[in-house]
Amino acid sequence: MTAAFATTFRLLMLGIPFAAHAQQQELPAETAKGQLREVTVSMPRGEVAPFNVPGSVDRIDGAEMRDSRLQVNLSESLGAVPGLQVQNRLNYAQDLQLSIRGFGARSTFGVRGVRLYVDGIPATLPDGQGQTSNIDIGSIDRVEVLRGPFSALYGNSSGGVLQAFTASGEGAPRLSYSVAGGSFGTWRQSLQIGGSQGAVDYLLGASRFHSDGWREHSAARRDIANGKLGIALDNGDKLTLVLNSVRIDAQDPLGLTADQYARAPRSAPLATQYDTRKTVEQTQLGLLYERRIDATQGLRLMVYGGERKTTQYQSIPPSAQQNPLHAGGVIDLSRQYGGVDVRWTAALQLADRPLDVVAGLGYDSLRERRRGYENYLGSVVNPLLGVQGRLRRSERNEVWNLDPYAQATWRLTDRWTLEAGVRRSSVHFASNDRYIVGANRDDSGTARYSKTLPVASLRYQATPDLALYGSIGRGFETPTLNELSYRSGGASGLNFALRPSVNDSIELGAKARLAGGLLTAALFQTRTRDEIVTDTNVGGRATFQNAGRTRRNGLELGWQHETSNHWRTQLAYTWLDATYRDAFCSPSPCAAANTVAGGNRIPGIARQSLFASLGWVPPEGWRAGVEMRALGRIQANDVNTASAPGYAVAALYAGYLKKWERWEFNAFARVDNLFDRRYVGSVIVNEGNARYYEPAPGRNWTVGLSGAYRF
Repeated sequence: MTAAFATTFRLLMLGIPFAAHAQQQELPAETAKGQLREVTVSMPRGEVAPFNVPGSVDRIDGAEMRDSRLQVNLSESLGAVPGLQVQNRLNYAQDLQLSIRGFGARSTFGVRGVRLYVDGIPATLPDGQGQTSNIDIGSIDRVEVLRGPFSALYGNSSGGVLQAFTASGEGAPRLSYSVAGGSFGTWRQSLQIGGSQGAVDYLLGASRFHSDGWREHSAARRDIANGKLGIALDNGDKLTLVLNSVRIDAQDPLGLTADQYARAPRSAPLATQYDTRKTVEQTQLGLLYERRIDATQGLRLMVYGGERKTTQYQSIPPSAQQNPLHAGGVIDLSRQYGGVDVRWTAALQLADRPLDVVAGLGYDSLRERRRGYENYLGSVVNPLLGVQGRLRRSERNEVWNLDPYAQATWRLTDRWTLEAGVRRSSVHFASNDRYIVGANRDDSGTARYSKTLPVASLRYQATPDLALYGSIGRGFETPTLNELSYRSGGASGLNFALRPSVNDSIELGAKARLAGGLLTAALFQTRTRDEIVTDTNVGGRATFQNAGRTRRNGLELGWQHETSNHWRTQLAYTWLDATYRDAFCSPSPCAAANTVAGGNRIPGIARQSLFASLGWVPPEGWRAGVEMRALGRIQANDVNTASAPGYAVAALYAGYLKKWERWEFNAFARVDNLFDRRYVGSVIVNEGNARYYEPAPGRNWTVGLSGAYRF
């Protein structure tokens, strides 16, 4: 264990004595009568207590995510989830770097390898590419993170599953407003109203975020509107309508070389020269219908649709665009997406023992118009950079999947439970090339990837407070449209030579209620064939290849606890050894300097991570706490010749919560990177010009104030 980990581990041990005299609970919330309510997570078969799930799953309540935080990024509040590595790049043109057990770590844009859902609506498109920018933390009820073999039941690119749920309005109308500001010209303000009357509940919210950015050329603005309307029908059925809209305007500071990072970590010389930036507009609508057929059967129907437009200016030199096959330095995407999921559930009997069954069918589609333009005007020797020039690419792409699935849970005895499921995932790609000019030939084509994904688990309830389980499953990950979009060597057309990766996972775990808290432990191994890896990555444009076999061995430990006198302790430790088993070349073709040896570490993944927090969080009055995060060294390229060193940082916060008649006021102050450590916040995997490093800011502060009135 590194010195940073050892220091942090000794500090977190100071919080454990506070956990010794707790009432038995599992991070529950108190009801009005002071009783503790059961906490559940959403699984395909319904609401289940995390303790009873035969796999690794964590729930983070929305109130906890908002407590003494800026409320802009999921990275602020998900540190207590073992196995989840989420890095705030402070680059709102590229989204967070989010990976689960190493899946998704190679992503240089958006989130991939991990399935994302917001109120049951996929935030991951059918090709496996997702984004978190439309998640409104101000209106979240909870976030759930599922890891391990059972993630495969969610289909393509399910190395893990992250689900966010919007809160439902309750009681008399409640109007709230909050504002927060901090270092680097950062501020956020939010407005929300919610409530219920008769058979109708509603929640409407809007927020605006702005930052000048810590680095040069990293300013950003994001506007989010979020709405949820529920209608209880006379026959007991329920309709839920969800509407979400987001707009992002963000400069892209790009990465730095090791020398640039050492000399001027806040600089962005290339980004300033090319005015690299991204604009995103997205609107989506979803409708959920839930029907109770009879006492033992239920039906759930979800339909959704949306549109997302993206324009991105990259730092590709005009000289490179003289190749007649080059697609230009400006990406213009327009996407329409939608889908439907129908699910039947039943509570049956088998051999006089309870048998819960779920079966369903999911369909998702994506239609994309992709255009590429030159990012300059004028001559190559004296160009005007950062403007849209001539058209260099035009195509229509389509992706769709049709996935039947089924799952059954059979309680063999009072102690033993067998759970099994299967999903047949089929993903279809089609491209229609509409730019056929000179040497640029017709690159239209189709591809189809399909795989049967079985999973199974066995759970043993050793005592009322101790559960043991084992699970096994198979998953797969197709290339995304972005990963198919370019071929190595500047060749035109989609890279249909890419194959999907297939992984087999096994997990052994235990969950124990100790001193009123919940202790979880999991050992796992994942073996992958045809791992998709970065081949080249230059100027914001990446190409990909298959790299043979990989293996991920890991250990996760988690501890969640809150005492009756409001002391809260959270610990999460992850050890993850992710390596290539077969040699390959990155980039191809092979030479001595770019040969990746078998046994090299997979880049973008820390071998060790640790989170610890200790807070005093009474329901009213003064509140305070401390958080510590530590991350081990991260390799930046496949050949393991560049890396970002490990680090440990601390945060301190304090606040005051006051409730008075119909009013509620909350104020806080927070300091992150308390000891002003200098470290790399994230890496750009295999960046072709060795601009791997995205620096994190030094000591920074946030203050906030919110008020709410119940009519």
